[in-house]
Amino acid sequence: MGLLSISVPDVGEGVAEAELVEWFVEVGQLIRADDVLAAVMTDKATFEIPSSASGKVVKLGAAIGETVAVGSELVQLEVEGEGNVSAEAPAPATETSATPPEPAAPEVEAAPEREVAPSPTTAPAPSAKAPSATPAFREPGEKPLASPAVRRRAFDAGVDLRLVLGTGPAGRVTHEDLDAFVSGASSERPIGRGAPDTSVSETKVVGLRRKIAERMSLSYGEIPHITIVEEVDVTGLEDLRARLNDEKKGDGRKLTILPFIMLALVDAVRRQPTLNAHFDSDAGVLRQFGAVHVGIAAQTEGGLMVPVVRHVESLDIWGCADEVVRLSKAARDGKATRDELSGSTITITSLGPLGALATTPIINHPEVAIVGVNRMAVRPHWDGSQFVPRKMMNISCSFDHRVIDGWDAAVFVQRLKTLLETPALIFVKA
Repeated sequence: MGLLSISVPDVGEGVAEAELVEWFVEVGQLIRADDVLAAVMTDKATFEIPSSASGKVVKLGAAIGETVAVGSELVQLEVEGEGNVSAEAPAPATETSATPPEPAAPEVEAAPEREVAPSPTTAPAPSAKAPSATPAFREPGEKPLASPAVRRRAFDAGVDLRLVLGTGPAGRVTHEDLDAFVSGASSERPIGRGAPDTSVSETKVVGLRRKIAERMSLSYGEIPHITIVEEVDVTGLEDLRARLNDEKKGDGRKLTILPFIMLALVDAVRRQPTLNAHFDSDAGVLRQFGAVHVGIAAQTEGGLMVPVVRHVESLDIWGCADEVVRLSKAARDGKATRDELSGSTITITSLGPLGALATTPIINHPEVAIVGVNRMAVRPHWDGSQFVPRKMMNISCSFDHRVIDGWDAAVFVQRLKTLLETPALIFVKA
């Protein structure tokens, strides 16, 4: 038998390290070749690492949440043959006891006992705690009596002293009364909603959630955002969408509002190409793209992911819809590839029916613009002579103010508004 060390493989694209996000094996487990050992996450995607041999797991090289370098040891297996690790002699076992014996106390000669006559005036020793007075309920609105120290403890614990029965003189609340109230031991307090919940739970931020935190911190800390919110009348768009869906009802395909916005983006960035770009602040370079690769922010069980619909400029409305469905499902199932989660040039984010009236979306670094889709609702709209019900929706667009001026941002938003309010223009190439 020998020991085989399996290292973290090179996942390509110059990645030098990755975060360990999940173990699929444990020490002592027997595995076969090609069984998945662990999952690691890079800035691009999550990768599963298979075993190159069969054997018994004897060592795990890192804990979940730790960063592991490419080439570092991931696991050690006990395998048939020599392996590639020289076995080290185990350290001699030392017998330990849970409670080591105490050294024998030195013998001391006992002093002769003397009889002490009881004193007639000697009173019995008082108990550690004097019996408490009978607690009395305070009248409604009556201020509780308590020392400053007790009041401070109650404030820190979030306890309303008016709910605590005092057993001290004149109904004063003591430290013992406060302890009993917090621990729930006081059975004589007034019936209310129960004792305050002082529990605290901690969850280590690892994996996708940590990557999201890092990217959001980078984006919000580095990019000075400017956000414009505009109201859009989407009544005509919704009528067109319903008509197109009726035509495709037989094949199960269905349009949401996202494909319309994607095609509107193609038109808008064709007029203002600086918005379909990445800004390299270190090099001071704005890199504009002819291709429109639209990132679609999708919520998954692990957190927010941004699958990318590539070359939207070459797709029709149904092609956009099909790609959104396919990529969203791949992201939710954890099967999206690295290429499908990277390379976007502009992003759309939407909370769907749960969205608010307006949001302030954070730019997907290193992009320079993002379009936020807010909740649609029927609102009264003044048509010049009367109020009429219309389907209205706000769009919230954020821009990198280092390279996008307020005027250009406003022109972009107004173009989106025009296209969405007159959806026929989306299908007309200028």
